[in-house]
Amino acid sequence: MRTQIRDWIESPRIQNFIIVVIVLNAITLGMETSPTLMDRMGGLLVTLDKLALSIFVVEIVLKLYGRGLGFFKSGWNIFDFVIVTIALMPASGALSVLRSLRILRALRLMSMVPQMRKVIQALISAIPGMLSIVGLIALIFYVAAVLSTKLYGATFAEWFGSIGASMYTLFQIMTLESWSMGIVRPVMEVHPEAWIFFVPFILITSFAVINLFIGVIVDAMQGQHLAEAAEIEEHLDQDTNALRQEISELRTEISELKNFLQR
Repeated sequence: MRTQIRDWIESPRIQNFIIVVIVLNAITLGMETSPTLMDRMGGLLVTLDKLALSIFVVEIVLKLYGRGLGFFKSGWNIFDFVIVTIALMPASGALSVLRSLRILRALRLMSMVPQMRKVIQALISAIPGMLSIVGLIALIFYVAAVLSTKLYGATFAEWFGSIGASMYTLFQIMTLESWSMGIVRPVMEVHPEAWIFFVPFILITSFAVINLFIGVIVDAMQGQHLAEAAEIEEHLDQDTNALRQEISELRTEISELKNFLQR
């Protein structure tokens, strides 16, 4: 019974239905942000939200029944369980902020869609390499912030008056948001040689270090694809070996049957 329920709730047809419910629920939650729509069809939107939540709860309960404690061996199942549990908590009083967190249900698409799961798993596997890059860029930012504070803090206190202000300004420069006309050119009017500092900083942070993130993520995704290919190949080898063994046993039985008939 438990096996049948597990196979049914995890079947592609039911999982596709859950994906549709997640998408529709995300749309209705977005519609609830419109006062006009809430005035016109607020009751319907609230009812649809409760219906979607009920479907999610039933799905989790059936998975728990079908898999037992093995349900919690999967990180994706734990993720779904936490998201649905947050939605069930009373959104009143001090916990009223939880009502806004209902939109987190849309994140369940990450666990339901296989392609999204692969991307998230690649990102998770890339975290160690990304932490090293974060440490590198933090060091660069700190050194650049100290330098810019000492060089330009006296004349541009709003942008470079402290290390914190300098780091925020440098972050804006790294993102290339109004970096030239908004910050660097005004600084160069007072300090003409300022380009010697800002141009290398942009080249290092915006074009070199940031691309390292992309490289680490791409390498992680490639590694995941290779691991999946190796796993598929291993399964194929196991199936091939099993088939060979069955053929060998069948030949032995046929040979024994021929010997028996010849007698």
